[in-house]
Amino acid sequence: MNRRIPVMALASIAVLAGVSGCAAEPEIAPTSTPTPTASAPDPASTPDPEPVETEPVETPVAEPSCETIFAPSTTAMFAEQGWTFKQQEFRIGEDTVADGFECVWGDYSVPSDHVQVFGWAPMDAEASAAAQQKLLSQGWLRADADGHLYITEDPDYAFAVDEDGYGMTYEFGDGWVTVADVKQSLLLIQRPAS
Repeated sequence: MNRRIPVMALASIAVLAGVSGCAAEPEIAPTSTPTPTASAPDPASTPDPEPVETEPVETPVAEPSCETIFAPSTTAMFAEQGWTFKQQEFRIGEDTVADGFECVWGDYSVPSDHVQVFGWAPMDAEASAAAQQKLLSQGWLRADADGHLYITEDPDYAFAVDEDGYGMTYEFGDGWVTVADVKQSLLLIQRPAS
């Protein structure tokens, strides 16, 4: 079999090679140096501008609520699943914590016990110490991890546990306390400023 490149293809290649080889960069003729039209101000004679006083802009902090303690993506994820929340008082045992709230998220359009609990409350150091002591005296367990203080229910009595074996857990911080139905869910809560 005789392999031949069509004559037109060779001619096209030759023309393209010739055209690209002939293209030379244009010469740029030197131009004369432009004459300045205005003289620059003498830096020594120019006064420093007066500093403009501006008030700091404060970023508005959202009031803590069942929707604002999460990243917007978490709230959107709950909404996509058809979940809404019911808000109730924040409790540690039978004690109510003032200005706190618990949010029970779930699909309330169908009968189900598949819900998740999240909560936040402001709490000063004295009240925090008392609440921790009360929980510990009732059989709850202390778990310190990565600089965080957790008080978690005994897994033998927990309604549900996360993959690490923790059930309902409180996290105590400087001026606040959070709660979730399992310790791992505490990671979803963005603690508002107390």
